[in-house]
Amino acid sequence: MSSPADMLTLRVTRHDKIADGIHLFEFRAPDNGPLPDFTAGAHIAITLPNGLIRKYSLCNDPAERDRYQIAVKREPNNRGGSVTMIDDIKVGDTLPVASPVNDFGLPPRATDFLFIAGGIGITPMMAMIRQVQAAGKRFRLFYCSRSPETTAFRDILAAPELKDFVTIHYDGGDPSHSLDLKPILAERQNREHLYCCGPRPLMEAVRAMTDHWSPTAVHFEAFSEAETHKASDKPFKVRLARSGDVIDVPTSKTILEALREHGLEVPSSCETGTCGTCRTKLLAGVPDHRDLVLAEHEKADTIMICVSRAQTDEITIDR
Repeated sequence: MSSPADMLTLRVTRHDKIADGIHLFEFRAPDNGPLPDFTAGAHIAITLPNGLIRKYSLCNDPAERDRYQIAVKREPNNRGGSVTMIDDIKVGDTLPVASPVNDFGLPPRATDFLFIAGGIGITPMMAMIRQVQAAGKRFRLFYCSRSPETTAFRDILAAPELKDFVTIHYDGGDPSHSLDLKPILAERQNREHLYCCGPRPLMEAVRAMTDHWSPTAVHFEAFSEAETHKASDKPFKVRLARSGDVIDVPTSKTILEALREHGLEVPSSCETGTCGTCRTKLLAGVPDHRDLVLAEHEKADTIMICVSRAQTDEITIDR
């Protein structure tokens, strides 16, 4: 969470429809001065007039210091953030915006990248492509979309300097026509780093097909809340091996939240099961894994406590 010193008051300078249901917003300082810099993969947290705080990936060139750009997909059945952004925010409005934070950054030594995006998950990839190209590095992008009309940044990606490295796949909304990921992910080419952002089913499919990749080369970012709570969830207990304390985890809370309420300082970042910061050693019990980080061989003795739960009445972790 940002401190007051990290908060900026920014003016909306663009609000344009760039595809069906997708709008581009641009933010600048009221004096048009330089903004805190950012790297590809970073996001900003915006406080909306109704008090909601929503995080959005930056999609413009990280070399631009005078603006932040985000793309927002209107989700009428969600919790109201996107509808408020698109329907209520106008050019000229000012909003509190937290300085950029990056949980999805590109490793500086890597030279080859494979980007897989689904729908609005293309937004961080746009900044990544610009940063990679500016550094003289290589990339491949596979962009899954419903139709040309719902595809953000289609014209930009068709530019001569990009189009040879970009594949846009349209499925018409039919899962049976989804992009065949198997040949794309069959082997890791040139020590590529894979970055995937999109709907949960896409990311789960990519995770399942990359178990043979190095875990450090596969990166995910969720643009929607993780499935931390299900109707079938049951309360359970977490035993802390080092102290012997036993903590109750109700259905309404995650392990991470329960530990913090117990007074423990626990590192975390994304809290959507995609970054790996809260990786914890599992010593006993059967976990219910809900993350996109762990490879199959890691799941027997590791748990991501920001989203995962327990199948047994009690689990023991190394804390």
